[in-house]
Amino acid sequence: MTRLAKDCADASGEITWKVEGGAGKMGYPQLTLSVAGTVQLVCQRCLTPYAHTLDSSTVLVLGKDDQEADEIEEIIADESIDVIVGTRSMPVMDLVEDEALLALPQSPRHVVCPDASLLDKAKSAKISPFEALKGLK
Repeated sequence: MTRLAKDCADASGEITWKVEGGAGKMGYPQLTLSVAGTVQLVCQRCLTPYAHTLDSSTVLVLGKDDQEADEIEEIIADESIDVIVGTRSMPVMDLVEDEALLALPQSPRHVVCPDASLLDKAKSAKISPFEALKGLK
């Protein structure tokens, strides 16, 4: 999963996935794709790695080509269901990686950063440039 690895702090972590097929709404073929696990992301507040838990599931309805996929999407009219072009030999790992990427937060952050005291010290240690002028008197 090279695209996912680019968004992660390192290659550690584990992802499990499950794909179930069947017929969905109105008899169209569909896949239910579930992805769960843990990946290492970099916190945008403190810039340290942390373990982020993934738990996502999506329903994909399959169309034979772009035209049929567009028609199915109009007929179903359900925003929670994605319609894609599917084939008998489609790469399932690409779908798994896509789902994992979509499950990542836009701005990864700890709930509470582990060493916020250093950040607080840096904020409070900020010296005003006017303090140096007071020393010139």
